[in-house]
Amino acid sequence: MSRNNSLTFIDLFAGIGGIRIGFEEVFGECLFSSEFDKHAQITYKENFGHIPQGDITLIDEKSIPNFDILLAGFPCQPFSNAGLKLGFEDTRGTLFFHIAKILDYHRPEIVFLENVKGLKSHNKGQTYKIIEKTLEDMGYNVYSKVLNAKDFGVPQNRERIYIIGFKQNVNFSFPKPCYTETRLGNILEPEVNEKYTISDRLWAGHQRRKKEHLAKGNGFGYSLFNHDSKYTSTISARYYKDGSEILIEQDNKNPRKITPREAARLQGFPEWFKIPVSDTQAYKQFGNSVCVPVINAIANQIKSALEKPRIHYKPKEIDLFNYSYENRKIAYY
Repeated sequence: MSRNNSLTFIDLFAGIGGIRIGFEEVFGECLFSSEFDKHAQITYKENFGHIPQGDITLIDEKSIPNFDILLAGFPCQPFSNAGLKLGFEDTRGTLFFHIAKILDYHRPEIVFLENVKGLKSHNKGQTYKIIEKTLEDMGYNVYSKVLNAKDFGVPQNRERIYIIGFKQNVNFSFPKPCYTETRLGNILEPEVNEKYTISDRLWAGHQRRKKEHLAKGNGFGYSLFNHDSKYTSTISARYYKDGSEILIEQDNKNPRKITPREAARLQGFPEWFKIPVSDTQAYKQFGNSVCVPVINAIANQIKSALEKPRIHYKPKEIDLFNYSYENRKIAYY
């Protein structure tokens, strides 16, 4: 395996490259990327100079160059046979199956997966157990934890689960929250186009629906924030529809939606990041993306773990696809 800054990686379910940004600042070169959505591909190309390959189900794992780290922010899907075998066979027919195929063929030293917090409890916990067992069967030592963006200097309440697998017996720990005080006003633009102010009709609808929900005893409905708010609720891919989860107060007028640039900042994207698509697509893309500072903090912890002394041993591996390893060289430190 390469050492630290020269480690190479691949970027699966790449979206607009949020995970890539977090890792590129710590490690080396991205050798391959895959993203199905054509609009996300446009944004990815504008920022990284190449178009990701498309549908992962059509990619031959043998065509991917050798790499050290696999990155994937994959969709959460139920496994059809969940609970029957608790392993790789249960993943067939899902997108995770194709991640597992690539892992099984290449056997990289590190795997990094990101998903919604609910993955841990999805399908009564069976979905996570199958993923964990599949990785362990391939010889990975698995770590997982739910982290919140607001604990890493970003003014957004966004919880996600991160799953890390190491081929080596490393001393890894997830990053500790920095608890930097956040303030929404720090990422808001000073002047915003009037088009982001919601209409009288939409604002009236938001207020009516909130009253109806309150009458039923639940807290659903729009969420209103101002410059002094410590953080917002979670931005989602549906934000483009009505913006109800994050509305910004304005003096003497209806509240407004956040702008695409503010959405980028809410996810911790750098200012150099280009947004070449429509507002609708931008909201979808940032809502589907990751909080870059959290990814970067984890990448730094991975680097730190690799630099520490570790036990010399070769973990047990199960050859899930019966690939020949005679001509493969995997180094253990």
